[in-house]
Amino acid sequence: MDVLWMAPPLLLLFPLLMLTSSTFVFYFKKFFYVAWMMVLALLAIPLCFLKSGGRDVENMRLIRSLVRHVKYFLGLRFDVSGWEHLQTEGPYVIISNHQSSLDVLGLMEILPDRCTMIAKKELIYAGTVGLICWLGGIVFINRKKPNDAKSVMIDASKTMLDDKIRLWVFPEGTRNQTGNLLPFKKGAFHLAVQAQVPIIPIVFSSYSSFYLRKQKQFNSGTIRIKILPKIETKGLTSDDIPSLIDKSFDLMNSSFLSISNSVPHSNGPCKH
Repeated sequence: MDVLWMAPPLLLLFPLLMLTSSTFVFYFKKFFYVAWMMVLALLAIPLCFLKSGGRDVENMRLIRSLVRHVKYFLGLRFDVSGWEHLQTEGPYVIISNHQSSLDVLGLMEILPDRCTMIAKKELIYAGTVGLICWLGGIVFINRKKPNDAKSVMIDASKTMLDDKIRLWVFPEGTRNQTGNLLPFKKGAFHLAVQAQVPIIPIVFSSYSSFYLRKQKQFNSGTIRIKILPKIETKGLTSDDIPSLIDKSFDLMNSSFLSISNSVPHSNGPCKH
């Protein structure tokens, strides 16, 4: 009875905190995002088995359709330009900047068919989310063992060509909210050159106008996504990789700064 008596005041307190406390909003949205993604993964697991019988890149279509609505709950919208650059036939490597776990929402917004990702091995242990990642054909690498990661990349290159799939890679190698891109690691470029497939750079604008992890702010906001023209790798060898990295980095960093400066700052709850 005591618990029932307390319920109405708690229900009244919730909207008050949502309107007045940015810290409460931050933790609530983070908790909801993680919890809801785990629930969606739980729903998707049996559907993936029914659709494909197990691990298959085609399961990413199902995962994509289930995840796309999550942006509305978090107050996010996407402004995408350069769609025509994804109308490329055959296998290719997508590279994009990496800011937070929210990148998944932008990724699912534009994910092409027969495309999966390369991710850190630890993700496979993330409960239902880890299992659905495995079912979606995500390629896991052990960043602590470079030789193992290199071997996985060689296998991934062969799989790309044999199964006609596309791979999405975060070349910075870690999440980054410094305001600039981090230097790119070589893995994605070795992959593209070895398979002799194009690279399609994709840039997400800075989240700093609505999401600041250290300051505990998570407001509504717009994420601009710019899909850049493909970069061909036919005829390139491993000797060309440093210049290929420099070219890709310069294109993406300049686009990142450009589209981030054009994003309007959102108004959130009063700081508390």
